Amino acid sequence: MKQLCKYLSAFFISISLVSVVGCAASPKHESTGQYMDDKVITVKVKEAIFDEPTLKVFQIKVITFQGVVQLSGFVNSQTVASKAVDVARRVEGVKSVKDDMEIK
Repeated sequence: MKQLCKYLSAFFISISLVSVVGCAASPKHESTGQYMDDKVITVKVKEAIFDEPTLKVFQIKVITFQGVVQLSGFVNSQTVASKAVDVARRVEGVKSVKDDMEIK
C-alpha cells in the first residue's frame, strides 16, 4: 500500500510540474499571467490616451506584448504622436513604447 501511495504521489507531482511548465512564457509566447497583465496595461494606456484632451483614442491602436506597448495608427502631427508616446510611457507596468504611428 505504501508503494502505491509513493507512485501516486510521484504521478501527481509530475502532472503538476508539467502543467506549471506548460504555462511558462517564452520569448515569442506569453504565459497566462503575462497575457492578463498585458491586457490590463493596454486598457490603462487606452484610458490615459482617451483622458488626454489633445489625443483622439480612436485613431491610435494600442497593443501590448510582455510589457512593451506598440502604438500604431494615423495621427495629424508629430506633436500628437510624441504626446501619445509620452502618455503611454507614464502608465504603470509599461516597460517601453514602440512608436509605429504615421502622420497623415
